[in-house]
Amino acid sequence: MKTVTKTLFENYFSASTRYDELLTSKMEIKDNWKVLSQNLSKIGPETLALKQTEIDWLLAENGVTYNVYNDPKGLNRPWDLNVVPYIIHQNEWNKVEKGIQQRAELLNLVLKDLYGKRELLKNGIIPPEVIYAHSGFLRSCDKIQYKTSKQLLIYAADLARGPDGRLWVVNDRTQAPSGMGYALENRFSTSKIIPELYKDINVAQPSNFFNDLNQLLLNSATTNVESPMVVILTPGPHNETYFEHSYLSSFLGYPLVKGNDLVVRHGKVWLKSLKGLKQVDVILRRIDDSFMDPLELREDSYLGVAGLLEAVRLQNVTIVNPIGSGVLENPALNPFMKNICKYFLDEDLMLPQIASWWCGQEKERKLVLEDLSSFVVKRIDRSNREHIYFCEFLDKEALENLKKEILNYPHKFVAQEKISFSTAPNFVKSELEPRKISCRTFAIAKDDGYSVMPGGLVRVAPEREELFVSNQRGGTSKDFWVVNDLPQPNLQNYSWNKTNSSASKGLNDVPSNTAENLFWSGRYIGRALVTARYLRMVLSQMTHAQYHDRKPESESLKILFQSITQITSTFPGFMSENEEVLHNPLKEIKAIILDDTKVGSFAQSMQSFNTSYYSLRNLWSRDMWRVFDGIQKHIKNLKKEDSYTVFKLTNFFDKIITRLIAFMALTEESILVRQGLLLYFIGLQLENSAMNIEKFRALLIVNYDEELEYEILESLLNSHESLNIYRYSYNSYLSLENVLNLIILDKEYARSLTYQMHRLKKDIDKLPVTNNNAELTICQENMNVVISKMERLNIADMLTINPESNMRENLDRSLSELSDLLHTTSLSISDTYFNHSQPQKQLVDRNITT
Repeated sequence: MKTVTKTLFENYFSASTRYDELLTSKMEIKDNWKVLSQNLSKIGPETLALKQTEIDWLLAENGVTYNVYNDPKGLNRPWDLNVVPYIIHQNEWNKVEKGIQQRAELLNLVLKDLYGKRELLKNGIIPPEVIYAHSGFLRSCDKIQYKTSKQLLIYAADLARGPDGRLWVVNDRTQAPSGMGYALENRFSTSKIIPELYKDINVAQPSNFFNDLNQLLLNSATTNVESPMVVILTPGPHNETYFEHSYLSSFLGYPLVKGNDLVVRHGKVWLKSLKGLKQVDVILRRIDDSFMDPLELREDSYLGVAGLLEAVRLQNVTIVNPIGSGVLENPALNPFMKNICKYFLDEDLMLPQIASWWCGQEKERKLVLEDLSSFVVKRIDRSNREHIYFCEFLDKEALENLKKEILNYPHKFVAQEKISFSTAPNFVKSELEPRKISCRTFAIAKDDGYSVMPGGLVRVAPEREELFVSNQRGGTSKDFWVVNDLPQPNLQNYSWNKTNSSASKGLNDVPSNTAENLFWSGRYIGRALVTARYLRMVLSQMTHAQYHDRKPESESLKILFQSITQITSTFPGFMSENEEVLHNPLKEIKAIILDDTKVGSFAQSMQSFNTSYYSLRNLWSRDMWRVFDGIQKHIKNLKKEDSYTVFKLTNFFDKIITRLIAFMALTEESILVRQGLLLYFIGLQLENSAMNIEKFRALLIVNYDEELEYEILESLLNSHESLNIYRYSYNSYLSLENVLNLIILDKEYARSLTYQMHRLKKDIDKLPVTNNNAELTICQENMNVVISKMERLNIADMLTINPESNMRENLDRSLSELSDLLHTTSLSISDTYFNHSQPQKQLVDRNITT
C-alpha cells in the first residue's frame, strides 16, 4: 500500500505556500481527508484511471454537455467531471451554511428595498451611483409587489478560500443561478461509477434540498390553485447550460418552454398548447433580466415574453427569481455590505467576503490608483464579462489605459484584493495534482429562512498553475462532499409532496413549441433515413456495375443518379448538363452526404434534426442519447477520411441506417402519444409519404424497355426495403403492375403509399380540435381528399402510356396531386398548431443611458 500511495501522491507532497485542501502546512494529510486518501490508495492509480474513463464515457453517453462558443470541441462539449471529489467537514460547513442563509436573507432585504422604499440610498448607506449606474437596476420593476414570503427565492454564492483559510464569498448570483443540475448529475455519476470511494465516509445527500426546491415552485403560485402550472423558461439549445435546463425539466417534471411558447393575454401568462391556452402560475427562468420582456426591457429580445412585466405587476404570475434581481450581482455592493447588514439585521457578516474598493469614492480611488498592479479590477456589472483585469499581469501601457478609464468613469469600477484560490487534488495522468478550485452553493427560500444545498458545484482550473477557474475557459468539475462523523442516509429520495398538472398529462397540454419540434424531428429523421437508404442502394448498384465491367455512365445508373437529385431536390446535381458530374459521381454523392450547406442533402437533414433534437432533449431517454451520439461519431469519422470509395460510403450507410432505425424505435418507447409522440408520427409519415412519391415519380413515370425496366424496378424495391416482400407475395418475375399494387395500392403493407396515407389520416384525426364547433380542420379535410384520391386510383390508368411522350402521365398526375395535398396538409398543421404570435415592439425607446 505504501508503494501505491507514493505513486499516486508522488508529485503532490511538495512544499507549497498556498492553502491546500488536502495537506496541512507540515505536508500531512488533514483529518477529514484521511479516509478518502486511504480509499484512493486502495483503489490505486490504474483502477482510478479506468474509473475516470468510465465517468467520461457515462457523461458522454448521457449527453451531459456544457456549451462553449467557438470551442474546437464543438458547441456541445462533454461535461468534465474528475473522479476525485472535494471534501469539507460538516463542522466547517455548518458555519458556511449559516453565513449563506444570512447573506441570502440580507440580499433579499436589499432587493426589496431597492425597488421599494430605497432607504439604503436615502440614508446614504449605498451611494446612488452604485445602483443607478448598474445595468441590472431596472426602473420598470420599481414598486412591484409580490405575494411570495421573500423576493429573492434562489441564491447562489461562489466561494473560495481567503488568506485566513476560511471560505469567502467571491460572487453573488441572483438572476438565474446555474449549477444545481450539474451538481446533481455529478453526484449520480460518481456514486454509480466509483462507489468504493464512499467506504467508511458519511456523505450528506441533496435530496431534501431538491424537495425544498420543488415545494418552493409550487408554493410560489399567486393563486391558491391545488395544482399550479409551473414551467421552466430557457433561451434554447444554444445556451451554455442548456443541458441543465432540460435536465431539471425532466428531473422535476415541469415543461421546458421558450419565450414563444408563452403569451400574455388580459394580464395573465398563458402556455400555448395544441388545444389552446393554459394559464401559467410560476416561471422558473434561465434567462437574464433584460431579455425577459421586449415591450418594457430590451426590445430586440426574442427570448422573453411581451407583456410579462405587466402580468407580474398584476400578481398573476410569479417569476423565480423576480425580474430585476440582477442588480444584486454587483461587486460594488461589497464595500457596503457590513453597513447594510448592521442596518437591516443589526449583525456582523458571518461569511467574510473578498475585500473591495469602489472607485467612485475619492479616498478608495486614490488608494487603488497608487498601487494598481496589486489589485483585480472589475466593472460593476457583468455586461462585458471578459473585462476583468488581473493588473499584476498587465504591461505598463495597459495599466496606464486602465487608469485613464477609471479616472474618466470611476463609478463604473471596483478594485478587489488578489486572493489565491486554494488547491485540491485532481486525478491527472495516473497521479494526483493540486489544482485551484472554487465552489458554488445554493440557497432556496422557505417561510422560515433559506434551505442550503449540502455541497454544490466545484469548478477546477484546467492546468496546474492556471489562475482562472472557469468552465468557459476549459475547467473541470468535482463532486462536492459534505462529510459527517455520523451515518448519513445513502438513499437519495426525491419524492415531491404534491402532484401537479404542470407536467403534460394529455395531448392538449403539450406546448406548441415542443409539438412543433416533435413534428419536425419526425420529418427530418424520416428524410434522413429515406435518403440514406436510397444512396446506399445506388452505391450498391455502382459496385455491381463495376464488378460486371459496366461503366458508371450506363443507362440504368444514369437514371439512378438523376433520381438522387430529384428525390433529394439537390439541384442541379446529376441533372446538370455538365458531363463531368456523371463521369465522377462519387464527388456529387459525397457532397450530398457531408455538405450541410447543400439544401436537401443528407448532412443538412441531419443538421436540422440535431437542432430539433437538442430542443427536445428533456424528453429523450439516455439510450436515445447514446444512439444519437453514435450517429454523430460516425459522421465525424467519415469527414476525417482522406479518400472516399464506394465501399467506405456503403459501409458508412450500413452503420448509420441501423442507428437511425434504433433511434426511431427508442423514440416510440420513450415518449407517450399524449406527450406529443403523435406529432412525431405525423411528421414521420408525412415525410416518408412525400419522399416515396418523389421516388416513384423519378423511377416509374418514363416507359423503359423490358431489361432496363427490370433493373429500375429491382433498384426501387431495394431502396424501399420491399424486394423480399415482393418475392414472397408474388413469386414471379418483376412486373410493373405487381410493383404498383405492392408499393402504392396494398392496404395491408406498411410501406405502401395507401397504408401510409390511412395511417397519416388516422393520426391527424387524433389531433385536438381547436374550434368550439368541432368542425374539421383544414388538415383533416385535406386528408379526406387524399384518401378519396387514393381509393380512386386504378391500376389500368396508372399503367397507361402516352405514346407521344412515352410516359405514364396519369400516374404522374395522380402522384403530383397527392404531393401537393401533402404539402398543403403540412402547412395547415403548422398554421393550426404551431403558429406563434409575431414579436411585439415597444412604442417608445425605453433605454436609459447613464
